[in-house]
Order: sequence, then C-alpha cells, then structure tokens
Amino acid sequence: MKSVMSNKLVITLYVLPALILILLLIYIPIVLTGYYGLMDWNGIGAMKFIGLDNYIELVQDKLFWKSTWHSLLLGIFSTASLIGYLILSLILASKIKGANFLRKIYLIPMLLSSVAIGQLWAKIFDPTNGMLNRLLVMVGVENPPLWLADSKIVLFAIFIPIVWQYAGFYIIIFYAALKNVPEELIEAAKIDGATPIQIAYKIKVPLISDVIKVMVILAIVGSLKYFDLIFVLTGGGPNHSSEVMASYMYSEAFSKYNFGYGSAIGFGLLVICLAMTWLIQKLLSSKEEVGH
Repeated sequence: MKSVMSNKLVITLYVLPALILILLLIYIPIVLTGYYGLMDWNGIGAMKFIGLDNYIELVQDKLFWKSTWHSLLLGIFSTASLIGYLILSLILASKIKGANFLRKIYLIPMLLSSVAIGQLWAKIFDPTNGMLNRLLVMVGVENPPLWLADSKIVLFAIFIPIVWQYAGFYIIIFYAALKNVPEELIEAAKIDGATPIQIAYKIKVPLISDVIKVMVILAIVGSLKYFDLIFVLTGGGPNHSSEVMASYMYSEAFSKYNFGYGSAIGFGLLVICLAMTWLIQKLLSSKEEVGH
C-alpha cells in the first residue's frame, strides 16, 4: 500500500477527478466572470470588448457602494447574532431538560426553502393583516410601521428572518463543538467552586475559539453574498433601500440584460469577499497573538 501511495502517477489519478471538478465549477467560472466584465454584452448577441470601462463604472457607481454597505450591515448584524446563538448553545449543552427537542425546533427553518420563508415573513410583515402589526395594535400602537415599504426600516426588517433562517445551523455547530469539551475540565472547575457562567466564559468558550473564528468568517462572507430571501421579500426595494450586492448584480444582469456590467459586479463581489476573509483572519489571528 505504501509503495502504491508513494507512486506520483497514482496520486495524480486520485487527485485529478476532484481537481477537474474544482476547475470546472469554481476557477473557470471566476475567470469567465472577470472576462465577461470586460465586455458590453446583453447575454444573447455578440460581445463587444470595452476594456476596463465596466470596472471603472463600478468603482464610480454610488448604487453599488450603497448595496455594499447594506451587505456589510447584514454581516455586522449576523456576526452580532452569533453571541445569541452561542448563549443558546451553551444552555442546550448544559444538559437541560428538553434539549434534544429544542435542537430540533431550531433546525426547522433550515428545512424550509428561502421562497417558503420569504412568503411566510411577507405575511407576518403585511401592514394590514400581518400578525406583527396586529400585535402592535393590540398593545396600543396606533400607526404600526410599513415594514417592507418604509425605506428607513426595511433593511432591518429583512435582517430578522435572515437571522431566524440560519439560527439552527450556527446553534448545531456551536453545540457540537461544546459537546467535545472534556468533561474532566468542567468537573474540576465545579470542584474548585466555579459558577456555570465562569465555566462557560473561562473554559468552554476559549476551547471552541477556533470554531467561533470559522463561524464569524462564514457569517460575514455569507452575508456579503446573500441574495435569495431579500429577492423574495423586496427585490431590493423600495428605491434600492434593501439592495445588496448580489441582488444588484441580478438586477443588472437578468432584469436589464446588462451581462457585462453584471459580471463586473459579480467579480467585484468576489474581490470584496476575499478581502474581508483575509481581513477577518488577520484581525482574529492578531487577537490570538495578543492573548498569548
């Protein structure tokens, strides 16, 4: 077996199928997206090479930067929500009654499609017959807000179902990490008189810091490229007040048939995601060095 695995030809044959898939599904589309961004193209007719015009326009496009800011706000909101997910995971991992049932409840949103979730929350946010405004009227609010029609609050209204949709994913990851914390350390801390909060803060959380770091990266990068629920609920409206980078790219490419500029937006989205990933890793690694 060792002689077989030391054969470079055998190793190449093992790696080649996965490498071909990665090239076809990831790297070639990235290159093509950057290439199409150099074109004036409606997606059907002949392409016209225009150089860096689309990318220059992108840098000067105020709507693109507005959508970028909205995506960053979603990333900040999602990262802040990780604190709540972590607290729930700590409670579930502390052997409370009904923990298994609660974990299943939290996973339900993950089983639903984004379209179904969008339709559900559209009914909840309905200004006339929606459950949310009816509750507000019952507690004395005379003019409840138009959640998805008010440009001042629509973005934050959409953040609520997005956080709800992915709660189960983050909770189950944190829960699995916490269950791998050695029980001996927890028992020793209890013998020394540590409270549950001290055990959580000084033992459990530090031991799953690597998982938390990955979850922060997933939350921010996932928010930057988020699309589906926003598209279902508002389509980026009203007046682009809930527009994010991915919805803006879709609008330009598939609604306005400006595939060249849409590709430039997509390539810009990729660059921003890579830059944010690098920045987050640098920030988190520097904090670890300071801690040591």
